[in-house]
Amino acid sequence: MPAERGRPQYQRLDSLADVVGGVALGGSVSSGLSVELPYLRVANVQDGYISTDDVKTVRVPAHSIERFRLQQGDVLLTEGGDFDKLGRGAVWDGRIDPCLHQNHVFRVRCFESRLLPDFLALYLASPTGRSYFLRIAKQTTNLATISSSQLKAMPVPYLPLPEQQRIVEIFAAADAMERGLKKSIAKSRDIRRGMALEELSPITATAPVGGWMRLPLREVVPFVEYGISEALNNDPRGIPVLRMNNLRDGKPDLADLRYCPVPVPGRIELRRGDVLFNRTNSIDHVGKAGIWGSELSRATFASYLVRLKPDTERLLPEYLVEWLMHPVVRQRVRSISTVAVQQVNVNPTRLQELEIDFPVDLAEQRRIVATLSACDEAVAREGWELAKLRTLQQGISVNLLPS
Repeated sequence: MPAERGRPQYQRLDSLADVVGGVALGGSVSSGLSVELPYLRVANVQDGYISTDDVKTVRVPAHSIERFRLQQGDVLLTEGGDFDKLGRGAVWDGRIDPCLHQNHVFRVRCFESRLLPDFLALYLASPTGRSYFLRIAKQTTNLATISSSQLKAMPVPYLPLPEQQRIVEIFAAADAMERGLKKSIAKSRDIRRGMALEELSPITATAPVGGWMRLPLREVVPFVEYGISEALNNDPRGIPVLRMNNLRDGKPDLADLRYCPVPVPGRIELRRGDVLFNRTNSIDHVGKAGIWGSELSRATFASYLVRLKPDTERLLPEYLVEWLMHPVVRQRVRSISTVAVQQVNVNPTRLQELEIDFPVDLAEQRRIVATLSACDEAVAREGWELAKLRTLQQGISVNLLPS
């Protein structure tokens, strides 16, 4: 009998479910006594879901089909690979039938009267479940595997089915909220992109429109400066240094900072309103831009970024960032880049030769920036809500799933 609520007993997984490996690939099979069927491999099994965008087929003897055939409700668990692939699991929904599973994917079929598949999947993905896999994994170089016997011996909390169902429903409600927030954020981003294209539509006009000016960037951005080339480290006693990965959606992202351990000249420190432009990296990252808003009391920037300082009597830094992020301008930047080994580079002098379109009236520039900033604030609010929800989900995992 299960223990009282809050103090669950633990039982071996093979006492609560049937655990089997999958079909081995590469063996010779007689075509007269075999069938070609789809099968799921490690690449198909992700954390919490199963992707069938790319499903392979395998020829197996007809008599072995039922042995490896999946049923709706089977829990699939990856047996090995890179460490981030070890122990990934999800519940199979039966969308393809018949469908088999490869020998690197375990199939766990729960005994209906003892264990719910969704509860087991949650437990396998919990910190306790993942730590068990990492602890028992056999490691070779960068690869890791778990054996069938180890998985069968895994201790699993044995709760009453109604309690398992309650936990599943709580997680499902939180997941539904997360999906809703992600969908809302994506919609807000789409609205933001649409508004930017509309507000900056003169960029694509064949000639300057009324109230707007078109001229080489150097005439309104006369000052361009490279960042520092010092070796960086993780010691926060140094001065923070922004790198190309610290620019996101036109603003600094301070989640992964590096530091300069030696003194930096005051003139190279960032000032509020400095516009940073990523001049080198892969073609997808070249041209990223952001504006420094004094998010830290002191900071500087690395040499693969350049600092642009506009003539603020003619061009607002915030507007300059919006112009640099416009997809048409990003394409123009790519067209002037030079290709090196596995990366491209934009010469700042050539960047200054590009023509910029902007409203002559600074008040109109401020209006455009304010309109787009309002969209950014909406996205940020939803992002904060999503972050709070994920913190809540972690708390739910700790409090509801036994450890």
